[in-house]
Amino acid sequence: MADIHAVTIAGTETEIPSRALDQLASNMRGELIRPGDPGYEPAREIWNGMIDRRPALVARCGGVADVAAAVNFARDNELLVAVRGGGHGVAGHALCDGGLVIDLSEMRAVDVDVEERTARAEGGCTLVDVDRETQRHGLATPLGVVSATGIAGLTLSGGMGWLRRRHGLSCDNLVSAQVVTADGSALTASETENEDLFWAIRGGGGNFGVVTSFEYRLHPVGPEVFVCFVFYPAEGGREVLQSCERYLSEAPEDVAPLAFFGRVPAVEEFPPESHGQPYVTLLAPHPGDPAEGERVLQPLREIADPIADLSATMPYTEAQAILDEDYPDGWRYYWKSVNVPELSDELIERLARHAAAAPSAHSTIDIWYQGGAMARVGEDETAFANRSEPYLLGIEGNSEDDAGSDENVAWVRDTFADMRSFSAGGVYLNFPGFLEEGKQLLREGYGKNYERLAEVKTRYDPGNLFRLNANIDPRS
Repeated sequence: MADIHAVTIAGTETEIPSRALDQLASNMRGELIRPGDPGYEPAREIWNGMIDRRPALVARCGGVADVAAAVNFARDNELLVAVRGGGHGVAGHALCDGGLVIDLSEMRAVDVDVEERTARAEGGCTLVDVDRETQRHGLATPLGVVSATGIAGLTLSGGMGWLRRRHGLSCDNLVSAQVVTADGSALTASETENEDLFWAIRGGGGNFGVVTSFEYRLHPVGPEVFVCFVFYPAEGGREVLQSCERYLSEAPEDVAPLAFFGRVPAVEEFPPESHGQPYVTLLAPHPGDPAEGERVLQPLREIADPIADLSATMPYTEAQAILDEDYPDGWRYYWKSVNVPELSDELIERLARHAAAAPSAHSTIDIWYQGGAMARVGEDETAFANRSEPYLLGIEGNSEDDAGSDENVAWVRDTFADMRSFSAGGVYLNFPGFLEEGKQLLREGYGKNYERLAEVKTRYDPGNLFRLNANIDPRS
């Protein structure tokens, strides 16, 4: 039986002839990695150290043909499929046990069309890959807030970043995409081709295929920007957050603050007497002229006496990476989210109390100020739902290692349950925990678009090959 390679799938064994594996490997421009190969252990490492899975095969693709070959192989051999773009998704869907990982991490080319103000980026790109190329021309597209984030998972489930109030979400700036669907076809999705697929991938996650490239609309940004980054004592949280709310009622949509509660790290940028103390922070880059940005953002720096004011002018690429050091590879991450209609006194008091009780000093509770351009897109224009709520709460359990991981998860879940009492519904599916609530959470995340998404899922993936995601069941 030397010709048989046993592949364990969800506790069973599927026997695949080694000649079939060799044929797949020989047909790929990239690399087919198997357990025992020198590159296997690195290939199964992703950003979230809580995820420890052992795929049977990793197809590290070199192009669209490789992706199509891997999709066909997985479908024909009934293999569980995971798709890895940047490998930064907190839920860990980039890996699977006993199945096939379609790995796009080597597909990171970016092509900028300056005249058309568009950029096409391959599906393995991270934010830094795209920003590096677009900023050579003083252009950017709305992406996230940590530069190591993969553009694929970010965009497919919406894409919240610093430009959300001025230019909308990442998915709102998608012009077209190339998608390898479950039958191995490579399709273009745009406003004029496969329009239903184009609608669905703008918020519907990875349910419909492997997106091998994204074409984005670009906007003038930077290259130098001013960033407000000010830390206030947490006991003044109500004044800080509600002052920011009043400020935004008159401020230009260029400003899209992120506030968060946490504990002051023991680093030299902060006075020694503040180390370990609870804070509330306002972080907000301004995408225009730095002098204008400093003027516009000044009111956010004068709300109270700060613990520290780290505001400064910097390259936009640095502003995009300003939070990177807070999210190192291999730490343990568990995040959930919930939309709320207002920042009431009671809500803010509970946020501060929960944040101060976090088991890990690295955990935070984030407040995303929404509105502006992202809220002007109709609820059914794209698959991304819950656009009308003014605030998104992100509850982040972050820890250096496994010690205390269970306590961190319990803290996030308790805080999430409490915050839901303030919410009329709606979550952000890039911060989903491990989707343990099942279909209830999915229906909240997709809102009234769920049924239409199920129709598109049935058309393009009737067998649910792509199910390691915020999964929408095809109609039986």
